[in-house]
Amino acid sequence: MSQNNQIDPRGPRFGAAITNLLSLIIFFLALDSSTATLAFVLLAYVWFTFLWGANYGNQRHPYGVLFKKFVRPRLQAPRQLEDARPPRFAQLVGLIVASAGFILGFTIGALGVAIAAGALFVASVLQAYFGFCLGCQLYLGLRRIGVIRD
Repeated sequence: MSQNNQIDPRGPRFGAAITNLLSLIIFFLALDSSTATLAFVLLAYVWFTFLWGANYGNQRHPYGVLFKKFVRPRLQAPRQLEDARPPRFAQLVGLIVASAGFILGFTIGALGVAIAAGALFVASVLQAYFGFCLGCQLYLGLRRIGVIRD
């Protein structure tokens, strides 16, 4: 694998921390009918960031750019780099969950947005604070059984 396909694993964790905060805000906004529209707008923003990450990868993701420009220069070099494909696939999984939030939002209302935000919150907590990426694990499992090929 070329060096271009390797990323600093702290970058996706940084992005997950931002997603974590946004998903928590969306969750609570969706619970109040007076702020449900704002929750939907914020979910649209999060959806867009997942779309961007799924299409262009973590290095060109808005949070990846913030990490590279402002955070990474203040840190020591990473102990190791990681394959960029699993975190990029995780962006696709996040996109699917956020899309489900829209579908649920249109069918059952703001509670559907809150449910999707809750799912994003749990996944982003695991990634940001424990370094466990659910989407990455899904990628590796699908690759192991041959659904995803190199």
